[in-house]
Amino acid sequence: MTAKEMTAAEHAQTARDFLAASDREFAAGDHLQGSEKLYGAATQAIIAICQQRGWRYNSHRAMKQAVSELAREQGEPLIVGGFSAAERFHENFFHDNLEDYDIAVERPAVHHFVARLLALPDNAGGSAGPSV
Repeated sequence: MTAKEMTAAEHAQTARDFLAASDREFAAGDHLQGSEKLYGAATQAIIAICQQRGWRYNSHRAMKQAVSELAREQGEPLIVGGFSAAERFHENFFHDNLEDYDIAVERPAVHHFVARLLALPDNAGGSAGPSV
């Protein structure tokens, strides 16, 4: 099944599943897999919101624009910071460049980001979406 075949609810559940898997990976000491699953949770949450609102999500740029639009719409600029933290974990998967203290500080930010996005009501805001 591809991302386009999954529903917004399925993407939201995948985000939750990835968060739980990430926690297990970090607890087991596998920072690389934990990092990638944490990033995956964030992107799955974004895709769920984009699908609900009819926004593009087929590229990293489109997802970053969606996050910026959500931050503007919700009046919460820290939403952008949550995705930035997730991006650091994606980079960490490839380069293993986060220190333990970075992980300890940034993981809760990504958890909060995912929870915040998944708490948004379906199709909220009525926005036409981010400009491309």
